[in-house]
Amino acid sequence: MTERAVDDANTAVLAEGVDEEPIEANRRLFTDWRFIVIATLTALYSAFHMAALNGLSLSGMTGIELPFLPSFPLETWNFRIVHVAGALFIGFLLFGARLQFAEQQTPQAPVTWLSWILLAAALVACGAAISFGYRISAGAMWNGIAPEFRTPEIYWFGVPLLLATFGGIVLGWLDRSPRHLFSLPDLVLGVCALAVAIYLITIYGTLMRNSTGTPFAPIGISLAAIAGTALIMELTRRVTGLALIIIAGIFLIYVFVGHLLPGFLNSPRIDWARFFSQVYTDAGILGPTTAVSSTYIILFIIFAAFLQASKVGDYFVNFAFAAAGRTRGGPAKVSIFASGLMGMINGTSAGNVVATGSLTIPLMKKVGYHRRTAGAVEAAASTGGQIMPPIMGAGAFIMAEITGIPYTDIAVAAILPAVLYFVSVYFMVDFEAAKLGMRGMREDELPKLGKMLRQAYLFLPIIILIYALFAGYSVIRAGALATIAAAVVSWLTPNRMGLRSVFRAFELAGIMSIQIIAVCACAGIIVGVISLTGVGARFSSVLLGIADTSQLLALFFAMCISILLGMGMPTTAAYAVAASVVAPGLVQLGIPQLTAHFFVFYFAVLSAITPPVALASYAAAGISGANPMETSVASFKIGIAAFIVPFMFFYNSAILMEGHWLAILQASVTAIFGVFLLSAGVQGWFMGRRSAWFVRGALMLAALFMIEGGLLSDAVGIVIAAGCYAIQKAFKPDPDAPIPVRGAD
Repeated sequence: MTERAVDDANTAVLAEGVDEEPIEANRRLFTDWRFIVIATLTALYSAFHMAALNGLSLSGMTGIELPFLPSFPLETWNFRIVHVAGALFIGFLLFGARLQFAEQQTPQAPVTWLSWILLAAALVACGAAISFGYRISAGAMWNGIAPEFRTPEIYWFGVPLLLATFGGIVLGWLDRSPRHLFSLPDLVLGVCALAVAIYLITIYGTLMRNSTGTPFAPIGISLAAIAGTALIMELTRRVTGLALIIIAGIFLIYVFVGHLLPGFLNSPRIDWARFFSQVYTDAGILGPTTAVSSTYIILFIIFAAFLQASKVGDYFVNFAFAAAGRTRGGPAKVSIFASGLMGMINGTSAGNVVATGSLTIPLMKKVGYHRRTAGAVEAAASTGGQIMPPIMGAGAFIMAEITGIPYTDIAVAAILPAVLYFVSVYFMVDFEAAKLGMRGMREDELPKLGKMLRQAYLFLPIIILIYALFAGYSVIRAGALATIAAAVVSWLTPNRMGLRSVFRAFELAGIMSIQIIAVCACAGIIVGVISLTGVGARFSSVLLGIADTSQLLALFFAMCISILLGMGMPTTAAYAVAASVVAPGLVQLGIPQLTAHFFVFYFAVLSAITPPVALASYAAAGISGANPMETSVASFKIGIAAFIVPFMFFYNSAILMEGHWLAILQASVTAIFGVFLLSAGVQGWFMGRRSAWFVRGALMLAALFMIEGGLLSDAVGIVIAAGCYAIQKAFKPDPDAPIPVRGAD
């Protein structure tokens, strides 16, 4: 991102480059024909999804009936297999095995010739899978235990595939090819992904539908699944780091040692062939997480790419500057508004931090915020983008898929929690600015609000999306209409989208989708383990046992597990795992399904700002130059009210827009007043002055009463708050007075 800093000539601060694509340290930067090849592959990959999801027929589009042009929509199973395989193939070409390229790299001869051998093995596996397809289409009956099929499965398909897969992973670590060239070991892994897809698509119409997870499953299914699982985990490591891989690895180990563990962790002995024959099905990798990534998520990534191509992100940030920059501590409030707006088109907390923080964090430091606080504000605000309707990041789509609750109902239920989150963060930064005596930004330092309002038509794609969703259109059709609207609206700006820009948008969408698809597929491995071993049901019984003692204690335990499962993981994977482990137990406690899933979703999101592993806070610390752990602690403090909001779901369902409108209105007013009191207590600033320790404690107690939601508790909270106001005004207690300690002189 570029930044126009405020100088002595009073030039305005304008956001530029918010829509620019961040370049990961391990992504290859191709040139010449290689760039054309990878750009074409990524553009075709995302365009294929747009066509498939909207039921287009390529033959109908071209007017030519050709047998190799597919008719959409594809069969669901095959579509998901192609979805994962395409992401793996492109992902391995794009992202290097090492998380950062060295300055000088040269290919090593042993790695090169070994890679050619492995490439040959991968091609043999592809050929064997195609051969099986021809034999099946010729009328051969598939029988996984018949020697005439089992032998070629193992020696012509399985052995070459596994050799190429694991050999390619090892050689990828040893490879030293330059950043602008294709890596031969990574090409091997891409071909292995194609071999897995060809085999699974080939045999799906035979025994695979009914034989997976049984002794009658063809051995090739298990061998293909082993290779596919390894490929998914390796790509996930390359694009997100080790956190999710470690958790997935622990779950995989549990499959084979669970029968040795005591208590509720004990599970039946499971044969390796049975497990892997089932994990690459809709009970695991191809289950709910991939169902969502192959439909809603990639569609909205394409939508986001079209918005970025028309520079809407720059407009969102500049609009936030014009609207909020004049208030005290202006850049911090700009960060809140901009991150909320960007959260509509950017589904990751860390991505939001990178997109807006490189402009807002330096400006927060400039007006007086400590660099730790500047990073923490950006991290907390960016995390809120994940719960901001109507898109809410990928987790909401997974929630709709898992629960069967319409997405529109989920989006409506998320309105008040999102308001409470951003209001609480706003109060926290406002009180911090008041304590430090900060000013707002000057008029000449900001974009002109009038000009921003005249460009409000740039919100039209978002408005069309919201209207289409609530007018009864499917999520897919609404997303497609909004994407078209983004292209049309661009013609009212200097960034008009022609064929080149449309191609660029599809290319950008293909690259952006790789990370989330890998994460969803890897989360599917964990979901498959939970499904096959039954550990989720046994965890539910533990929650029920705790609830016999205290239901609040059971909720607290569920909160801790949801945060622990989410630490270091993207929101999508964190929620998918928590939804499989924690949510069923909450439902068994009698908590409504929507409330239970919102509970774990909320804490999966908040894991991004929860120490000790807080991805959003660490990303912000990298920009602000502060200590990552200090930044994560500060962001936890700023977002403290958000850790109470999910408990409000349980005690007052009106927070999720359920019930009579008067109850919803009461819950809204009292909850907002409650987070105001909580923010005042945490920050020690109330009614225009700093507060003594006992006033702060009373304010936080009043906040808890207001948040509980009952008429009596609201009345108690108001009385306590009124008492604090009277004490603050009449007695002006010393805010620096020490807390009395028993036994002290």
